[in-house]
Amino acid sequence: MELKKVKTLLEDGVAVITLADPGTLNAAGVDMVAELSAAMERFAAPDSGARCVVLTGEGRGFCSGANLAGRADDPTLEDPGLVLEAVYNPFVSLMRGFPIPTVAAVNGPAAGIGCSIALCCDLIVAAESAYFLQAFRRIGLVPDGGATYLLPRFVGKARAMELALLGERLPARAALEWGLINRCTPDAELMATAHGLARALADGPKGLAHIRKLVWDGLDAAWAEQLHAERTAQRQAGLTEDFREGVTAFIEKRPAKFKGR
Repeated sequence: MELKKVKTLLEDGVAVITLADPGTLNAAGVDMVAELSAAMERFAAPDSGARCVVLTGEGRGFCSGANLAGRADDPTLEDPGLVLEAVYNPFVSLMRGFPIPTVAAVNGPAAGIGCSIALCCDLIVAAESAYFLQAFRRIGLVPDGGATYLLPRFVGKARAMELALLGERLPARAALEWGLINRCTPDAELMATAHGLARALADGPKGLAHIRKLVWDGLDAAWAEQLHAERTAQRQAGLTEDFREGVTAFIEKRPAKFKGR
């Protein structure tokens, strides 16, 4: 697929995917989400060379939400759930089940589905000028992209209700205090911070894929189920070259040099 609204870059194991429609603050229309899916699937391939993905936006925004421009006569507006089922839900599910770690570098508004896309990343870094917004009440719709699942689990029922029912902006600094994101940085330091985290992840062992999956699955699993999942993942991690390298490096008292295998 030719990418027109998404840019990609891969350097030394770190892939950067940039939403590139700055005129709309990177509104995630159906066409952009299709390109995002194609880019993510490209880097999910075992032979892609990617060991971590950074997702960010071009210009002043991360993602302003779904692109509603020119859709006044769109027949799918009679049932907006159709486009969720066909396009947006598969994409956020792809992100949640991604085989390598992901980092969101939120450089401006993360609204609507844009907020959900950020929340589906494993780590979230936001610029001080960034904010998160559930604006659906303004157009008579409900939060989507998994927001009603993720927000109560991340910040609790009271704050999730506040975000969804009032539709007020949550500044990045407050999002950090609420535990919604991992870092809040000066705007000029956003990408350096995101790249630093991505570098640490890309240099990590193959077992990081198991860790991210365990944490995501643990949002739903019962105690016994999660213990069994840890046991299964531990066996799989123990079969990797990285495990052997990690033990050898520990014994030799040197930093491990993981290869992601």
